[in-house]
Amino acid sequence: MTGYVGSIEKQTFANNYFRQVLFTGKYAQLVVMCLQPGEEIGNEVHPKVDQFFRIEEGKATFVFEGKEKHNVRDGDAVIVPAGTYHNVINSSKTAKLKLYTIYSPPNHPDKTIHKTKVDAEKAEAAEHH
Repeated sequence: MTGYVGSIEKQTFANNYFRQVLFTGKYAQLVVMCLQPGEEIGNEVHPKVDQFFRIEEGKATFVFEGKEKHNVRDGDAVIVPAGTYHNVINSSKTAKLKLYTIYSPPNHPDKTIHKTKVDAEKAEAAEHH
């Protein structure tokens, strides 16, 4: 297939991996994510990458620059501009947070799958060494 065509909502609901890259183009990358109850991505920054998020299921708290907090839920979208420190926290203690994100430009190797946050942290540490 040339690009990505599919039910992003169904793919997001079906995904139980921390991170799975669905499509990588020259200027954008589509990724589905699932955070376990209470799990967070961790404070991070992408100096040259804008990031769009769409929440499909659950509730999250987005934290910008360590202090600006936004509570969002299914149906909400968030854009994190390049250079902004951000964290995404699953604010539920019982339900999974399911979302998809678009990185522009791409941020992960094509076809990346991180089944858990621990897998993601190991892979990212290896990428930076």
